[in-house]
Amino acid sequence: MTVKENLKTINESLAARTGSSRPTVIAVTKYVTIDRAKEALNAGVTHFGENRVEGFLAKKEALPEGIFHFIGSLQTRKVKDVINSIDYLHSLDRWSLAEEIEKRADHPVKCFVQVNVSGEASKHGMAPEAVVPFVQSLKAFQQIEVVGLMTMAPFSDNEEELRSCFAALRTLKDEVADLKQSNAPCTELSMGMSNDYLIAAEEGATFIRIGTKLVG
Repeated sequence: MTVKENLKTINESLAARTGSSRPTVIAVTKYVTIDRAKEALNAGVTHFGENRVEGFLAKKEALPEGIFHFIGSLQTRKVKDVINSIDYLHSLDRWSLAEEIEKRADHPVKCFVQVNVSGEASKHGMAPEAVVPFVQSLKAFQQIEVVGLMTMAPFSDNEEELRSCFAALRTLKDEVADLKQSNAPCTELSMGMSNDYLIAAEEGATFIRIGTKLVG
């Protein structure tokens, strides 16, 4: 199917579950060609997600009208290569990365704190109980804006397990927002991928990251 057809199906499914409050769709283009990414842009996709520095730089150059999200783990030594070109970072997960962003960024960067809600050893992200103290520690930082939280749910068909994971992130997001910290409004939730985006949307996702079901 074309990207346009896939996007129509996704948007219709989201509208049926969430109405007018449906989340923003991020096309995860890390495994597709630049031509396929351009097809997505022409189909009406405006948000693109990449998880490798090299892939990000190539797509950014080819799609100047796109809004770019860096969704993968970012090595501290590579911060300088991308931080002033991305629109959102979805993987702020440690103090050393925050320090490097503060040092290298020439403007406030919209960041999602990545949280390992499921506790799986294979996943990146902070433990849930570490998130509030971490955000508080960023109070004096000028170049980091914590716009929300991000997680990756277990790859599972167990809807109850997935829903619990997403609901836990939503609750944690509210805790951070309640801090009323000027650089941490924390109004956004980045959660849900091709296999679970509808459940994530029902649980309050404002950004969903879709690769396979959108661009292949």
